[in-house]
Amino acid sequence: MYQSHLITFLQGPIIRISPHELHISDPAFFPELYRQDGGRWDKYAFAYDAFPVRDATVATADHHVHKMRRAPLGPFFSKAKVTARQNVIHGNVDKLCHRLLAFVKSGEQVNLGAAISALTQDVANQFITGKNSGALDEDDFSIGMMLVTQDGGRVWTITKHLPWFGPLLMGVLPMEWMVKLTRDPNMRAFFKYLLEAERHTKHLMDLAAEGNSGTEYGRTIVHEILESEDLPVEEKTHKRIVGDVVTVSSAGHESSATAMRLVLFHIFDRPEILKRLRVELSSAATDPSGQLEIKTLEQLPFLTALLLEGLRLSPGIASRMARIAPDRDLVYDKWRIPAGTPVGMTALLLHLDEEVYGPDPWEFEPERWMDPEFRKNVEGRSFAPFSRGTRNCMGMQ
Repeated sequence: MYQSHLITFLQGPIIRISPHELHISDPAFFPELYRQDGGRWDKYAFAYDAFPVRDATVATADHHVHKMRRAPLGPFFSKAKVTARQNVIHGNVDKLCHRLLAFVKSGEQVNLGAAISALTQDVANQFITGKNSGALDEDDFSIGMMLVTQDGGRVWTITKHLPWFGPLLMGVLPMEWMVKLTRDPNMRAFFKYLLEAERHTKHLMDLAAEGNSGTEYGRTIVHEILESEDLPVEEKTHKRIVGDVVTVSSAGHESSATAMRLVLFHIFDRPEILKRLRVELSSAATDPSGQLEIKTLEQLPFLTALLLEGLRLSPGIASRMARIAPDRDLVYDKWRIPAGTPVGMTALLLHLDEEVYGPDPWEFEPERWMDPEFRKNVEGRSFAPFSRGTRNCMGMQ
């Protein structure tokens, strides 16, 4: 009985979820809270002080500091830049296909989830830092890295309330010691990744100091930060740049892998979807190599529908993302929200709105996106897998 009353109580469009924070569940308010204009929008420091790397762009609460730090990174992830370097994707996909073919020939089972995570990890690191992480070359597809990254959200729920724990863990002992002292193989793989990120970032900074403007794979975010004329010297330290390297690459690979795993499960779970997708891809393949350019893939309606449905059920950040208007009140319906109040909305709740997606919104139904009118209405109102506004995902392309 008490649980029923609680659920009823929590069904309102706006609720206070802590002494300090509000949550709103109303698609109409999403573009009002997550917007590019309308003044200053800070993040809720309570949530991001839990990050071990507090100086990273993604963990920056202050609107103006975030804008300054993001400025040199935004162009690096533009659609034009991604399209120009799609060979990074093609090369790693080819490697994945050869690995999977070997499993087929040997009759061994393969953890496809780990394989997809390895693919996105290698693509993200090669694109962002100019160095392939080699996860696709590992016998187990570096599954330990995937498991630790997935558990990161659980750790975050603890460190939000113990904000000293993350920085303490990362700062007390040198990373070399963390690798040697850690018994858990998954955590050891994660610490090795962090150690390699520290070393490679230092290497890239040394190259930049010598006048080298890139790597064999092209420019990196390290070069973009160091060569920015708008960033002061204190923003170009090794510690701060490592923070951006680790957070941007980690966010880029596991969020993408999670959505892809969901899509692939439904493709192989439903033969009619697999058959239809194969027909569409085959009809578009004119190159003897079988490789399809991004501009060609974007024109395939069923593939696009599959990806949109995957992003609907697996958005980049599924939890609430509180924003603060520090210098003005906000108004929602009949409520005035005082300046400085953290207000959040949850993308996953937005994507499960029964009024938009039907009585069973958890169902994987790519057909819904084949209707151009539906897609037009939803993308502007009830679909935000990469968030929106000044803090939307840099790597969405």
